[in-house]
Amino acid sequence: MPAVDQDQTVDRHAALHAAFRWRVPARFNIAQACCARWARATPDAVAVRWEHEDGPAAAFTYGELQQQADRLSHLLRRRGVGRGDRVAIVMPQRFETAVAHMAVYQLGAVAMPLSMLFGPEALEYRLRHSETGVAIVDESAIANLRAVRAAVPGLHTVVAVGQAEGLGDVDWTTALQAERARFTAVQTKADDAAVLIYTSGTTGPPKGALIPHRALIGNLTGFVCSQNWFGYGEPGEPGQVAGTGAGSAAVFWSPADWAWTGGLMDALLPALYFGREIVAFQGRFAPQRAFELLQRHRVTHTFLFPTALKAMMKAEPAPRERYALHLRAVMSAGESVGDAVFAWCRDALGVTVNEMFGQTEINYIVGNCTRTLDAQGRQAPGWPARPGSMGRAYPGHRVAVIDDAGRECPRGTPGDVAVHRLDVHGNPDPVFFLGYWRNEVATHAKYTGDPAASWCRTGDMAVMDEDGYLWYQGRSDDMFKAAGYRIGPSEIENCLVRHPAVANSAVVPKPDVERGAVVKAYVVLAPGVTGDAALVAVLQEHVRGLLAPYEYPKEIEFIDALPMTTTGKVQRRVLRLREEERARERS
Repeated sequence: MPAVDQDQTVDRHAALHAAFRWRVPARFNIAQACCARWARATPDAVAVRWEHEDGPAAAFTYGELQQQADRLSHLLRRRGVGRGDRVAIVMPQRFETAVAHMAVYQLGAVAMPLSMLFGPEALEYRLRHSETGVAIVDESAIANLRAVRAAVPGLHTVVAVGQAEGLGDVDWTTALQAERARFTAVQTKADDAAVLIYTSGTTGPPKGALIPHRALIGNLTGFVCSQNWFGYGEPGEPGQVAGTGAGSAAVFWSPADWAWTGGLMDALLPALYFGREIVAFQGRFAPQRAFELLQRHRVTHTFLFPTALKAMMKAEPAPRERYALHLRAVMSAGESVGDAVFAWCRDALGVTVNEMFGQTEINYIVGNCTRTLDAQGRQAPGWPARPGSMGRAYPGHRVAVIDDAGRECPRGTPGDVAVHRLDVHGNPDPVFFLGYWRNEVATHAKYTGDPAASWCRTGDMAVMDEDGYLWYQGRSDDMFKAAGYRIGPSEIENCLVRHPAVANSAVVPKPDVERGAVVKAYVVLAPGVTGDAALVAVLQEHVRGLLAPYEYPKEIEFIDALPMTTTGKVQRRVLRLREEERARERS
C-alpha cells in the first residue's frame, strides 16, 4: 500500500470523532434548512448561478428561490400532491430543478429525481413502481416521458419546463405566475421521507431507496470534511460558523447530475444548506469548459469524478499556467482516483484531492479531510490522505469491515464495508435510509443483527488497515462502476434479452485504463441468428434507446452458453475473472 504523504504529519481524526455529537431535531425539513431560513436572513444572496452551454446565463437569489418554490407548492397542492406523494423531477442542472426540490420538500411530499439520460423503459418502470402522480420535466426528457405516458396511468399531471412548455398538461411559466408567492410550509419530522432514488441492482429490477429529511444532516460531516471544512472559517471570516451567513466567498460547482445522490446530496443540497452559491451548468462536460467554469465563477469547492479529473489532467497538464483558479477543496468519488491523478491534483491544481465513499442508502460515510479548523477557528490539518485508499470513517459514523456472520474482521482481512446504526457514542446515526420502496425483503437483507442496533452492509469489499484506512477490493455482488456510474447488470441483461436476436446475456465490467471499467455483455444468440458487427451495433442501440447512454454495452461478445451454477444462476464472476485475466495479458 502507498506510504503516507510525508507533508501531512498531523492527524486529528481520533480527536474529531471523540468531540463530535449528532444533534438531530425531532422536526426537520430540507427546504426550511436549505432555503427558507436564508430567504428570511439574506434574501439577496445568490443561491444558484445558472449557465447554459449555448450561452444564456442568470443568477437567482435565495429570495427568488423561495418565492418560486412557494408558487410551485401551491400549484402542486392544487394538483393533488400531499404528504408522502411522489413527484418526479426529470431535469438537468437548472434553477427550476432546485425550485422543484424545495417546493416538494416543504409540501411534505417526496421528490423522485430521474436522470434526463433515462430512456423510455427506465422512466416507465420507475414512474409505475413509485406510483408517481406528477412529473416535472424539461426539453431534455419530455419526448421519452410522452412516449411512455399511456403506460403509466397514475401519472395525471406533467408540468412542462423551458422548451418543453406546450407539450405537457401545465406550463411552468404561466402556471407559477398565477399562484401566490407565499406558502405555509408543512411541518415534517426528521424521519419523514423526502427523496426516493432508484438504485440499480444485480438481481431483479432497480430498487427505490427512500431517504428521510434527517439523512441530509447525516451527510454533513462527510461533506464538510471532504470539502476542507466547507462553510467554516472562510477567508476574512475567522471563526465563521457554518449556517450563520449566506453569500460568503465559497462557491460550489460539480458536473454531477442533480438527479443522482452524488449531485443532489453531495453538491446541491449541502451547498444550499450552508447558504452558499452553487453553479448550475446545463450542458455536456468537457475538460476545457470545466476549467473555464472554475475560473469564471471563482469556484472554491468542487466534486469531480475520477473520470472527469483524468480528462482534465490530459487536457491541461499545467492548468494554473492558463487559468486563474481559486480552489480550496476537491472531493472525488465513484472509483479510485489513483496515484497519477492524486499527484496531479496536488501539484497542478494546488489541492490534495479528498476521496470519498458512500452509497445512496448510507451516503458520505468514509473519506479524507485535508484541512480542518483549530480551536481558534484557523485553518489546520485534518488527517493524512493515503493515495489509493477510500479514507477513514467520517465523524459520527461507526464503520467496520465485517464477515458473513456480522463479526468485525481482523485488520488486514477483506470483508464487507458496513455502517452501524449507532455511532461510536451509542447514539443513532441519522445517515440511514428508511428502506427500499415496496420491498421489505431487500430492506431486511441490507442489515445484519438487531434492526435497532445493527450493521448495514454496503456490498463493497475492502480491507481496513491498522490506522483505520479502507482499501477497496471490489463488489461483494455483481455491481460495478463504469466512468463513475453505478451499473446493475440485471436491468441491462433484461433489456438485451427482450431483443428477438438474444436468447440470454450476462453483463460484467471490462477493465479499462481510462474509465476504470466499461460495460461488456456476453450474449447467447437465439437459434438461427448469426452474430456480426451489424448485430452488435443494433443491440447497442437497443439498450441505449431504452435505458441510459452510460448503460449500453461498449463491447458485446457472442458466446454459445453462459457459465451457470447447478441451480441455474448465471456465474457472472467467471466472466468477470475472464475479463480481468485478459486485461492482465494485454498489459
